[in-house]
Amino acid sequence: MRSLAIIGGLFVASLSWASDVTLPDYERVVLDNGTVLLLAAKHDVPLVGMRAVVRGGSVADPAGKAGVADLLASVIQKGAGNRDAAEFAEAAARVGGNIAATADVETVEITAEFLSRDIDLMIELVADMLMRPTLAEDEVDKERDRAVALIAAAKDSNLAGLMPSYTNAFIFGEHPFGNPTFGSESTLAAITHDDVVQYHADNFGGDRLIIAVAGDVQLDALRARLTTVFGAWEPAAAPLPDIPAPDRAASGRVLLVDKPGAAQTYFWIGNVGVAIDYPRRAELNLANTVFGGRFTSMLMTELRVKSGLTYGARSRVERRSEAGAVTIRSYTETARTVEAIDMAIDILGRLHDRGLNDEMIESARNYIMGQFPPSLETASSLAGMFAFLEQHGLDRTYIDDYGAALAEATPVTVSNAIADVYPQTNDLVFVLIGDADEIREAVAKYGEITEFAITEPRFRPSPTR
Repeated sequence: MRSLAIIGGLFVASLSWASDVTLPDYERVVLDNGTVLLLAAKHDVPLVGMRAVVRGGSVADPAGKAGVADLLASVIQKGAGNRDAAEFAEAAARVGGNIAATADVETVEITAEFLSRDIDLMIELVADMLMRPTLAEDEVDKERDRAVALIAAAKDSNLAGLMPSYTNAFIFGEHPFGNPTFGSESTLAAITHDDVVQYHADNFGGDRLIIAVAGDVQLDALRARLTTVFGAWEPAAAPLPDIPAPDRAASGRVLLVDKPGAAQTYFWIGNVGVAIDYPRRAELNLANTVFGGRFTSMLMTELRVKSGLTYGARSRVERRSEAGAVTIRSYTETARTVEAIDMAIDILGRLHDRGLNDEMIESARNYIMGQFPPSLETASSLAGMFAFLEQHGLDRTYIDDYGAALAEATPVTVSNAIADVYPQTNDLVFVLIGDADEIREAVAKYGEITEFAITEPRFRPSPTR
């Protein structure tokens, strides 16, 4: 082991006030191969939660083959070690355990939760998935075909599920954040079994790994076991991809995805925002709660409750290692498309002009603190938070000082965060899915239109990565 640190604190899942919410004590151990272990004992229930994070994710997908990391995450669950797909699933189910892998923009992650008596089996299964996946060619083919079929089905029945891919592609362009994590019909068609095998060799290794475990464990024994299992894993064959800071998208542009006969228009409005280390996080979360982060938000009140233009309207601020997207998202009947978009823009303008008063801030503060402590109550949620902090180079003050930051927020500091993060009304990019013949002329007032059919097998108008 290169280093071991005890990171202290007291966790109290209390709704009394935010200063009571801190992380529990946990160990940080760095193994000789670069693997980071994050370990915490929590003996209230006989459960153990584990989060294994491999840095990389879809930003490491080969050019023109977006979706490889996501396919790999699916396939490592379909047989690993000496177990085939059925045997692997049965091994967890037999003891009531849960284990699953997912890919995100910057990670591939395995989440597991088992009874403490079965911790050795949990570690074995996770280690097999990471280091010894079968990656059978027939399983790759099945998962790839399934992914293509899901995209095709979503174009008929789940347009909201496709909006992130269209929007990120338009806002981020050729930046890695613009590539769909689950791929597109065209990029998936280009992926071979060899691509998936090569991705694993290039991007899985001890130097990329974070293992976080919390629950009913004996720390000395757990540390020794994880060191034995993961400490000799060789580094990934390729370097971790560099992610440049994305440029703000040129405003006054409209992506119109034509779905003839659509009864509704789905729309997202936004631009590039801030990264995970944005210092006014508390103020930003307060602002977004009031603006579009809860049912009683400004967007929901105006677009749904008062006007009846939609059943749902929200805002989201995505923060990654570099700046993510800030978006307003909603849908409305085709004939009222412009009315709904104009209203959303007007509400954004009001957010900038008026900010939040003390009453709004207090309401949002209470809402956040009603949601925040339960997100750290279970062993699995704690393991996930430990891994998240490590992945982004954040220390425990990200959690421990959050309540105090919320308490100290004022209308002035919240307004500063709004000005920093939310695009002005003249700095917006628009993405719409709807009947182009019905709305094309009307939405042209928002900017230059780029149009293509929803039947196109990609999320950009022309072939790209």
